[in-house]
Amino acid sequence: MKNLLQKSLKPLTVFAFIVFALSIPTYFLLVEWIWLKELDENNDLIAQRIENEFNNQQISDEKLEESIVFWNEIQSVGRIEPILKSLQNDSVYTIRRQNPYSEKEIIDRFRGLITNIEINNKNFTLTIETNVEETEETVAYIAVVTLFFFLILVIGFWILNKRFSKKLWSPFQDTLQKLKSFELSKHTEIQFTETDIIEFQELNTALDKLLQHSITTYKSQKEFTENASHELQTPLAIIKSKLDLLLQKETLTDRQYQIIEEINRALTRITRINKNLLLLAKIENQQFNDNENVHISQLTQQCLEQLTEYSDNKNISIQTDITDNVTIEGNKTLIEILINNLLLNAIRHNEQSGQIIVSLNKSRLNISNTGKTALINEKLFERFAVSSSETTNSGLGLAIIKQICNRHNWTINYQFTDNSHLFSICF
Repeated sequence: MKNLLQKSLKPLTVFAFIVFALSIPTYFLLVEWIWLKELDENNDLIAQRIENEFNNQQISDEKLEESIVFWNEIQSVGRIEPILKSLQNDSVYTIRRQNPYSEKEIIDRFRGLITNIEINNKNFTLTIETNVEETEETVAYIAVVTLFFFLILVIGFWILNKRFSKKLWSPFQDTLQKLKSFELSKHTEIQFTETDIIEFQELNTALDKLLQHSITTYKSQKEFTENASHELQTPLAIIKSKLDLLLQKETLTDRQYQIIEEINRALTRITRINKNLLLLAKIENQQFNDNENVHISQLTQQCLEQLTEYSDNKNISIQTDITDNVTIEGNKTLIEILINNLLLNAIRHNEQSGQIIVSLNKSRLNISNTGKTALINEKLFERFAVSSSETTNSGLGLAIIKQICNRHNWTINYQFTDNSHLFSICF
């Protein structure tokens, strides 16, 4: 992942390099155009000067002819030739050929002009060629200098932007750190730092309103959970005790006894569902925030011993491979509930005279049991979801297991292979 500064600077830098690359041919065409334009003006001025100088001499036609021959001999790249009729338009051209003034073989460019001049009232054509300086070399020098200053600009921009952004984003970083340290269960309000940046100030205002609402909602949910735990458990316990008294003391017909037993089982189920729902609400409301080093090896052995009676009723054999002195950091109450629910689930979905295998090491807890059909993986950890044909449970056991794993940032996986259910928890 990249921070915001890198994400914004990278495309800007790439765009700058593209603009720089496109500027090179632009420089070349512009310098070429300016260069040729200036040479054309220079050749035109030379033609005017030659015409004026010959006319100012006021020499005879014979002397003029000798002067033109002499001028043509000393000018290797220009000529004056007589014509009968004056040219209507000047001719401009560019040619590449050997430089007559260089002893080495050097092919240069020449900018030429063929124009009409009038000397002693006679028409002549004047050809002038001027050496064109190498435009490529000029553009190369300009490009190198431009690249040098471009690199200074980009590097300076990166450095200045990084330093400036550190100061600019300091209110945001302060807000982020306070949000990371915020704990809803402590009901502590966050005092955001005042800033003169409108966007950050609006962000702090919105976060403050959101946190105030979250704290108020959390308090309400916690009060509801505590009240529900107190108000519901007591009447349920009273109803159950009255039913037990009715079964023990009253003379009942078989049908009446059967109805009361069904009511009693339904009441027991309601009590268990109520207890599990309250537990889920407490976990989601982060009411189990205390962490400690839990000796999970010892805790797993204790849970196995407590559930021996349940496993013996189905004649289930239990094999263990538990590494000694394994400790993890977490809430001991929740971890004990997690292990008990997994073991009860393994017993409930087991076969008569089946088998349970429990293995534990520093990184993983595995609990597997024999079975005939796989659980419905898509609905496995949903509340009240039917994950198998078993209907005696509340449908909340695996949901509680999932919430406890989320609370500790653990992952839980399920698979069914070789007629065996396997739940794995990675610490």
